[in-house]
Amino acid sequence: MRSNRRLRWAVAPIAVTLVVILAGCSQQQLRGFLPAGSEGATKHTDGITGLWVTSWIVLLAVGIITWGLIIWAAIVYRRRKGQTGLPVQLRYNLPIEIFYTVVPLILVLGFFAFTAKEQNSIEHVVKNPDVKVEVYGKRWAWDFNYPGVGPGNNGVNSPGIQAQQIQNGDGSVDRAKIPTLYLPINKSVQIKIESRDVIHSFWVIDFLYKKDNIPGKNNYEYVTPTKLGTFQGKCAELCGDYHSVMLFQVKVVTQPEFDTYIQSLADKGQTGILGPEYNTNTNLPSNKVPQAKN
Repeated sequence: MRSNRRLRWAVAPIAVTLVVILAGCSQQQLRGFLPAGSEGATKHTDGITGLWVTSWIVLLAVGIITWGLIIWAAIVYRRRKGQTGLPVQLRYNLPIEIFYTVVPLILVLGFFAFTAKEQNSIEHVVKNPDVKVEVYGKRWAWDFNYPGVGPGNNGVNSPGIQAQQIQNGDGSVDRAKIPTLYLPINKSVQIKIESRDVIHSFWVIDFLYKKDNIPGKNNYEYVTPTKLGTFQGKCAELCGDYHSVMLFQVKVVTQPEFDTYIQSLADKGQTGILGPEYNTNTNLPSNKVPQAKN
């Protein structure tokens, strides 16, 4: 009878805590406080969200159980008036030792397995993507290339400048002048990520994924946008004085709108690729020592 009363005292706070937490959750909280625009933004965002939220639920459950047992033990086995000496000690209990060794091991292996599975899905190389783009990070803006399109299939480009702050005192920027990358919806896209100077990081916030721009190295990101709209991006690697305004945006549009945009770049004369010849970092392993002229 006494043990049943103790059990109720242990379970009741846990149940009340769970009810309060779940009742107060908004839709954003139920998604683990991830950006609202990330839902269905790409082929991978829902999987990333599921992994994130499930991890937090499992960890929260483990935390509640652990805190509940600590509080229960502190209350039930506290020293009472008139008691002296030490209580009976519990040691070398093989079942308990196996339990607190095996359960954490299962949790760690489970987290590793599901994370590795999701990461392999995200990093899967698409051998024949529908669209290829090149992204150059530079202090403190972005250049976007669209190879294999335009006149003679020589590509078109969109050079960018850093975000221009509006003089209204609140630090906002002119979104119309932010470098913009256009992508067609429901098309597999290969993004080649490079740097012209120092390390940057190409981060589309709602895509829940980012890749570093590393000087002298090509990184690749494969994405299939599945939601129309404009998504904000930024550099996620501290790269100098104006890192905070190294912004860009991604516009996911229909295929006809994408084709119209590509044609508009060609009509402006922005043909060809803005390649490594515009890099400002000359201290790269692949560079050759200048030879003196005779």
